[in-house]
Amino acid sequence: MSDFNRRKILKSSAGLAAASIGVGSAIFAPLAGAQTMTFKPEKGAKLRVLRWSRFVQGDIDAYMVNVKRFSDATGIEVRVDNEGWEDVRPKAAVAANTGAGPDIILSTNDDANLYPDKLLDVTDVAEYLGKKYGGWYPAAELFMRPDGKKWIGLPLGASGSLIVYRQSLVKAAGFDTFPKTNDDFLKLYKALKEKGTPGGMALGNATGDSTWTNWLIWSFGGKLVDKNNKVVIDSPETLKALEYAKELYANFIPGTLSWLDPNNNKAFLDGQIAVTNNGISVYYAAKNSPDPKVKEMAADINHAVFPVGPVGVPTESHLFFNQMAMKYTKYPNAAKEFLRFMMERPQFDDWLQGAGGYVAQPLRAYEANPIWTSDPKNTPYRDSVKNLRPAGYEGKLGYASAGAAADFIIPNMVAEAASGSKTPKEAAERAQKRAERYYKV
Repeated sequence: MSDFNRRKILKSSAGLAAASIGVGSAIFAPLAGAQTMTFKPEKGAKLRVLRWSRFVQGDIDAYMVNVKRFSDATGIEVRVDNEGWEDVRPKAAVAANTGAGPDIILSTNDDANLYPDKLLDVTDVAEYLGKKYGGWYPAAELFMRPDGKKWIGLPLGASGSLIVYRQSLVKAAGFDTFPKTNDDFLKLYKALKEKGTPGGMALGNATGDSTWTNWLIWSFGGKLVDKNNKVVIDSPETLKALEYAKELYANFIPGTLSWLDPNNNKAFLDGQIAVTNNGISVYYAAKNSPDPKVKEMAADINHAVFPVGPVGVPTESHLFFNQMAMKYTKYPNAAKEFLRFMMERPQFDDWLQGAGGYVAQPLRAYEANPIWTSDPKNTPYRDSVKNLRPAGYEGKLGYASAGAAADFIIPNMVAEAASGSKTPKEAAERAQKRAERYYKV
């Protein structure tokens, strides 16, 4: 994260007041750095929210409790629709282009950059929350404020893409601790396959779980674009990463080329694999399973960050979540008030805990939430946004980065090379051409 412009961290107030509703438009309290802010909702306002479906039941349960709190406090009816990640993106694009649909959309990565002129300016809300809650992490700010000025949406957080593994099976393969280098990571995968307890990671168009392919390329020093947004994916560093991918894939359980986000969860909980990458949802599901055998597995599950490759620094890639208020909404004040209310400490703290650590916070003050320390196995996920490297690394975020990510260029390249359907050079050349269609000179 050293390449990012880090804003000075502001101290959050010791006395964070609960949200108050309905007093004028964008009214600030006169004391102590704007500790309260409200927007007066339009008369007769109703809101419709489209968000991604839960992988953790506690996420949606806690979210809906907060929605009810908002409705009870304001009298505003809020309808919440849930769709899969792959379905939210096209529906959001249709809504943006037709000017009709949900008032607020919760989507992934930098999808907001696909239609920034269709989104409500929420700079006032973002700056208020940042000042009150210790500042936004640099990556969160980059996603939602790509021009460094206007906020086109609010960060919601990120689902960490970390290593999920069975401690007993990793130990049986000869490793007392989880590998910290790419070389040892490969040795572990080979040993697990020999023991008949293989690992596997998604190589299909999985919105969340294919993010491991970014780690892979970056860990060898490869990148899609340079600082000037010039496409440079066809490079010696990328080719070394793809050769490594071939060796790693040879030890995967069969079928990972078609895996989407639910597949590795199921394979892990079914006992088919010993290692994968995922959010905390696998562990959450095991702990809360009605099946005694699956629940027993929870004690054997642990988490680790991805190993460090030849580049010599961590290269973390996680699934980022955004909140977009659409410019066409008839109720912009109500939409802003909803976003503000949901991000305030009483609601956001409860949601973080309800989701069981599935989403990591975008605001620094929420690092102190007890969900991250109540169970040591949750702690590795706490810093997912803090350590996040955006998929558009190391270029500027915008339409091109959003389009390239949505087109799964990096996951497809890795899948082609790993499976042998193309040579590493052929796969890199194809990725280069595909990316250049987005990053036009």
